[in-house]
Amino acid sequence: MNAENVKSQMRKGALEYCILLLLKKEPAYTSDIIQKLQEAKLIVVEGTLYPLLTRLKNSELLAYQWVESTQGPPRKYYQLTEKGEDFLKELEISWQELNETIAHIKQVNP
Repeated sequence: MNAENVKSQMRKGALEYCILLLLKKEPAYTSDIIQKLQEAKLIVVEGTLYPLLTRLKNSELLAYQWVESTQGPPRKYYQLTEKGEDFLKELEISWQELNETIAHIKQVNP
């Protein structure tokens, strides 16, 4: 078994949650989302992010609006919808439960 493959799958699983957490704070442009994820050491490339944003939008968890830019064409800013906020609350509960489970297992098997 390859540890890099497992680590990659773990990052992919957390990526959707992290994007929703970022957009909970404020609407964001795709390159801003990528920058914040990279700052958090969750390396993402545009080719990974665009399909995920589209899927989240098609699931009605995100919406976007075009904002005029002084540096070129208008930019698409993503934001959480009400359905996205509800979904994020569910994910936050699941994340907390998972953290508690892992912490328990670590204590049982140090």
